[in-house]
Amino acid sequence: MRFTSEQRLDDGVLEREFTLGEIPGILWTPGSASAPAPLILLGHPGGLHKMYPRLVARARHSAAEGFAAATIELPGSGDRPRSAAAEEARADLRRALEAGEPVDDEIVDRLVLPLVEKAVPEWRTALDALLSLPEMGGPVGYAGGVIAIGIRLAVVEPRISAALLFAGSFVPRILFEEARQVTIPLQVLLQWDDEGNDRQLALDLFDAFGSKEKTLHANMGGHTGVPQFEGDDGNRFFARHLK
Repeated sequence: MRFTSEQRLDDGVLEREFTLGEIPGILWTPGSASAPAPLILLGHPGGLHKMYPRLVARARHSAAEGFAAATIELPGSGDRPRSAAAEEARADLRRALEAGEPVDDEIVDRLVLPLVEKAVPEWRTALDALLSLPEMGGPVGYAGGVIAIGIRLAVVEPRISAALLFAGSFVPRILFEEARQVTIPLQVLLQWDDEGNDRQLALDLFDAFGSKEKTLHANMGGHTGVPQFEGDDGNRFFARHLK
């Protein structure tokens, strides 16, 4: 891990951009931390520059409660090399949605499964580097999407103690079997009128999770209409399990 820039935000949060090999990322740490902070990994659909306003808002909200937050760029997004197969699958998905047609499982598999296979090892490598920093103390939470990545991480990464998952992306059917293996505490956000998501699939996925403690927060509105109060609920969820 190599830090490439550093700035202090107006609320005292320290923001540092870094590279992990060829993977860019951002780390935010609370300005008033007197001890190593619990860490929240911020998942997103890709494109750090595009997603930055929402990511930094989430990170600052978490930092106000004493959490550090970090994110990395997804494979094939931002300035990272594109995958022709992924671009083709994404175009097929877009055509189906625009035509109002059901999204074929084969399209979802082509788009999401290779992303999960590449992104999860990168997240785990980033976690190794982040937890080696003296200001990081663990435990670790995962918050956000792509929900399929969150499922795989929750199964294979024992350092993640709780997850707040955003049900806003398609999930390959094969990952439902992995969802049954998830046992950590979960909180799942679902936008009831999400124009790019299959509501019934999201409900079926929530039912499949094997966690004894799992909570579904369903709100009216589209993909980007998550109510602001969900940020406070997310902080309370992580405070219960990371502090």
